[in-house]
Formats: sequence, C-alpha cells, structure tokens
Amino acid sequence: MREHDSEENTAASTAFLVAWMWVAYFLNYCDRQAVFAMFKVLKTDLSMSETQLGLTGALFLWVYGIGCPIAGFLADRFSKKMLIIGSLIVWSLVTIATGLSVSASMLLAMRAAMGVSEALFMPAAISMTTNSTAPKWRSRAVASLTTAQIAGVIAGASFGGWMAQQGHWRMAFILLGLCGLAYAAPFAWYLSRLPIGADRDETAEDLRSDLASFETNSRPSLLSIFQVPTFRILCAAFPLFVFGLWMIYSWLANYIEEKFELSTAQAAWISTAYLQLATIFGLFAGGYIADRFRKKYRSARMTVLLASVGCCAPLLVAIGQVENLDLLKFILVAYGFFSGWMIGNIFPAAFEVVGSSRRGLAVGILNFFGAALSGFAPLMVGTWKKSYGLPGMLGVAGIAYALAAVLLALAIIFTLPKDQDANASTSAGR
Repeated sequence: MREHDSEENTAASTAFLVAWMWVAYFLNYCDRQAVFAMFKVLKTDLSMSETQLGLTGALFLWVYGIGCPIAGFLADRFSKKMLIIGSLIVWSLVTIATGLSVSASMLLAMRAAMGVSEALFMPAAISMTTNSTAPKWRSRAVASLTTAQIAGVIAGASFGGWMAQQGHWRMAFILLGLCGLAYAAPFAWYLSRLPIGADRDETAEDLRSDLASFETNSRPSLLSIFQVPTFRILCAAFPLFVFGLWMIYSWLANYIEEKFELSTAQAAWISTAYLQLATIFGLFAGGYIADRFRKKYRSARMTVLLASVGCCAPLLVAIGQVENLDLLKFILVAYGFFSGWMIGNIFPAAFEVVGSSRRGLAVGILNFFGAALSGFAPLMVGTWKKSYGLPGMLGVAGIAYALAAVLLALAIIFTLPKDQDANASTSAGR
C-alpha cells in the first residue's frame, strides 16, 4: 500500500513539474517563432533582404547551438533552477528589445542574443524533468513537456502573423517578453520548493569525485561522452532531421502565402496549426509506443526514431510539390504526426547509453549539432529562393532524412546493445 502511495506521489510531483516547466518552454518557443510569420512586414519596415530574413533563423540557431553544450555542462555541475530562471528572464528582455529594433542589423543582433539566453534553458529543463521521473514514464514525461514546443510554435507564429497584419509587429515582441518576465517570479518560487535531488544529478560526494576525475583524467568528460558509438550516431542523425524541420519552421508560412495568395495571418496559421497539432498526437503516440515496447525490446526507443525519419522523408518532399492547399494540409498533418515520434524520443534514446550525470551535457551536445546544421536551412532557402526555392531544398532535406534512417538502423544492429550494457554496468557501479 505504501509503495502504491509513494508511486502516486511521485507521479503527481512529476506532473506538477512538467506543468510549470511547460509554460516556460511554451514562452521560449513563442518568442523564437514569432519572427518567421513577419517576413513580409520586415522586408518593408526594416528593408531586409531574403538573405537577411534567412539569417534571422541561422544566427539564432548557430549561437544557440554553440551555447547548448556549455549550458549542458553547467546544468550537470551547478543549479539547474538558477539556469532555468536566469534564462527565462534574459530571453524575455531580449524579446522586448527585438520589438525596439530600428534596423535589420539590430534585429539580427537580438536574434543572436536570444540564442545565447535560450541555450541555457533546454539542457537544464530536460535534465531536471528526467531526474524527477521514473524510468517507465520517462518518454511520456519528455513528450508531455515537448508539447509546449508545439503549442509555442503555433501561438508564436499565429500571434506574430496577426499582429504584423494589424501593423503592430513591434508590440507583439514587447507583449511576449512581458509575459515571460511576469512568469519568472512564480516559477522561481515553485522551483525553490523542489528537493535538491531534482536540481543536481549527483550527491556532493559524487560531485567531488567527478571534479577530481575531471582534473586528473586525460580525457575530460566533455570529450569522453563521444566515446559512446550510439551517441555519436545520434549526433549525426538528429541534425539531419532538424535540418528539414527548420526549413518548414522558417519559410513555409512565406512560401504558402505567396503560392496560394493568402493573408499573412492565414499563412501563419496553416503553416503551423496543422503541422504542430498533429505533432502533439505524434509525441504522445511515440512516447507511449516507446515506453510500452521498451519493456520487451531494448531497442524500442531507437526503433521509434528510425520509423519517424523513414515515414517523414517522402512527406517532406511532398510538402514542396503539391499544388492543392487541402492536400498540403493533409501532408502537413502526416508529417507532423511522425515527426513527433523523433522529437519526443531523441533525448530518452540518448539517455539509454549516457549516464545520469551526463544528461544535461548530452542534451546540450545534441542541440549543438542540431542547431549547427539546421542553421543553414533558413539561410540556404533565403539565398537560393529564386533558383531552387523551398521545394528544391525540401528535396535535399528528404535525402538527408533517408541518410539518417540508414545511420539509425546501423546503430540498432551494431552499437546499441553494447552501449546499453556498458551504461547499465556503469550506473550499477556508482
């Protein structure tokens, strides 16, 4: 009976943590996504070129990617609570400053600054959520938290597109930033009440041991994580997936606005709502499938990743080829559903081969590689919009997805079992 009560209390505390973290993650994506629904207005008001518009995504992703491994290392060594709240406050201030931009250069500088501030959030948030969740619920907990990303993309693009259409794009950023500042105080109060175990991955004794090892070992922990073959493969496959995703995130609204002669608000809604709402269902479906079959098949989470990119590859190409708006909506729903399988399971899959003391670092490194490659996606589309266009670039991304599928299949067959055994023995010996 006590065991049952303890399990219920753990589930309830996890649900509360995910709920609080969800709002911050939602604001995170609202702030970063709103700009992509404003391209038409920004071209007029700030005289931005197609290449500069592409840089709004590229600069953010590159700076964000560089910051993520550093943030992940900090999340494994210092207070996750402070990193999360500090990140929320800084990126909210940067969002307000974005609305005050008077030139293309200033707006691009604010996008780079947002990359720095938001990089601190993700590794700490995912790691804290994972630390507070029982293994059997882990994929579903991360999937639940990740729905905030989906909702933020929809809300940020829809709100940004609508405000831009009304002539108030600056006010959109200011209001979004103020919402983040208003949420920081109650969120900080809640996090301060969490047990220390959720904030740190290790005991004080473990931490002293790790720091001593870091100082004396010839292979620092920042590099030793790359000794895990399966993790290296994930670092190659995940960026290939995110590359195509960011083409859609950054340019789809502008593409369908021009192709189907829609209003800015309509294009923003269609390019996000159908895709992202389906992704929510995909997140939960993928999380459930991974957790359910993980009991019998150790490769379940990696297999879900393989199925995701395998199904998404032809759908990604089709998005740029269809001439009928209703058919495009259907394809966006299908792509969103299967992409949710990857988004919700990539980090739990990495944790299968990476120990608990390196989870923040693992998230940071995966985000670094994802951002480093995907940063080229909005820039390439902007640069080659008149020659290849979005359809041509989505074809390239489809090939990248096929390559990711091959890499994941090789990992499942050749490296995953050994890496899982090694991680299990290391965890047992701690």
